[in-house]
Amino acid sequence: MPIVVDIDVMLAKRKMPVGVLAERIGITPANLAVLKNGRAKAVRFTTLASLCEVLDCQPGDLLRWEPEPNGTVAADDRTDGIGGVSQRDTVGRAGP
Repeated sequence: MPIVVDIDVMLAKRKMPVGVLAERIGITPANLAVLKNGRAKAVRFTTLASLCEVLDCQPGDLLRWEPEPNGTVAADDRTDGIGGVSQRDTVGRAGP
C-alpha cells in the first residue's frame, strides 16, 4: 500500500508505550495495532486529530505516501467517493 504509517517513529521519539497512546486517544490497543501496522483501510479524522494532539505532531508526521513500484492502485484500495469506505474498514474512537 502506498500510504506508510509512521506511528512507531513518533512513539519512539516521545518514548511512549503503545498501550498509553491507545488509552489516551480512546481506542483499543488492537485497533491501534491495526492502524500502526498499516493494515487499516481508513482512519477517522477525529482519531487522526487525537493522535496528533497526544503525540504533539502533524498528520504528515504520522502518514506519508510512497508510490507503488508499478504505479498502480489495487482494486481493493479504491473507493467510490468519500463515503465509499465501510465502517468495518475504519479505525476510530471507542464508543458506547
